[in-house]
Amino acid sequence: MTGLPRQALGADRGGFPLGRAARLADLAGPGLHRVLAELRAAEPVSWLPVLDGWLVTRYDLATRVLRDAAVFTVDDPRFSTARVVGPSMLSLDGAAHDRNRRPFSGPFSPPEVQDRLAGFVTAEADRLVAGVRPDGQAELRRSLAGPLATVVVARMLGLEATAPEVILAWYDAIVAAVSELAAAGPGAPPAPAGLAASGELAGRLREVIAAGDPGQSLLAAAAHHVSRSGADALSTAQTVSNAAVLMFGGIETTEGMITNAVWHLLSHPDQLRLVRGEPELLPNAIEESLRLEPAAAVVDRYATQDTVLGGAPVRQGDLVTVSLAGAGRDPAMFPDPDRFSVRRDNANRHLAFARGPHFCLGVHLARLEARAALAALLRLPGLRAGPGQPAAPQGLVFRKPAALPVRWDAG
Repeated sequence: MTGLPRQALGADRGGFPLGRAARLADLAGPGLHRVLAELRAAEPVSWLPVLDGWLVTRYDLATRVLRDAAVFTVDDPRFSTARVVGPSMLSLDGAAHDRNRRPFSGPFSPPEVQDRLAGFVTAEADRLVAGVRPDGQAELRRSLAGPLATVVVARMLGLEATAPEVILAWYDAIVAAVSELAAAGPGAPPAPAGLAASGELAGRLREVIAAGDPGQSLLAAAAHHVSRSGADALSTAQTVSNAAVLMFGGIETTEGMITNAVWHLLSHPDQLRLVRGEPELLPNAIEESLRLEPAAAVVDRYATQDTVLGGAPVRQGDLVTVSLAGAGRDPAMFPDPDRFSVRRDNANRHLAFARGPHFCLGVHLARLEARAALAALLRLPGLRAGPGQPAAPQGLVFRKPAALPVRWDAG
């Protein structure tokens, strides 16, 4: 054991009363941010029995965990994604992580994303909004955010010939299997439906890779890089596993990112007016939304050794969950942290895309999609929330409104 003073090693985890009182409903509902604020002030690293692990809510401590993969790793049997789609950059650390991530770094760089996808993303966002414009109303998640994220993933992975409903069926089955494993623990087998979906997706991705044209998709470009990597090359199975986790992130978190940003603007008409009057504020409005309500609210790590984190005695093997949502409202980093301000000068210091070696690979594409979607929406005259108060984002891990009805002047 390293790093722990003798008194910390003997500390009782019962010394975290706020954490012990937390319930799943508190962490998944609209009252999450009140709970996180209380924890951050009194127990910034707290033991939560409901998570069977530690929850980190302070910005500086969250950043430390995310950057230090040697002490706080993703490479653990409890990391359930790898048990469904196979090991990938998402579930590996150190040299193995670098080897799995490297082939995708070039294709997902800002110049490549801009050259390959900017025109397509903008055209698709405009097409989706134009399709509903005559109706004067729509449910945003299902009419814009989800469809845009899905069609862009299809383009990214060379799956244009696959029906969007098939891609979504694979996605739903894989997500369900991963969620069930996370709840059941490391000894449970993956759900057959999830394994079947993963197998079908892998088969289709193998066909894309076999076609061998790096100009056709980001996946084909990554596979082309792999083929030129010599002895250090990934196998086709490894390339496919990495593509599968990119599909997951490309749909789930991008849909949430778009929906949450629109929810924030519609819930703050004064800020919406600012963005309408000064369109150059739109990128920062999206960053501010990510700060307040990241689409992925938490990320998990596992301690590789005994250590002290924010005064808490973390033991080797402990689950350490970083609250990206909590870090985003830390008043030490973001003054008046609960206020949505599209002019906030450090909004992009949020941790919604993580930090360190697992900083989101698809960050440039996600931002491109969000900007294109909101720009298209804001051209609708009189855009406003649908009947009643818009439902606030909810969810334990992934947070977004269950539905977001909107209206505009169709005449």
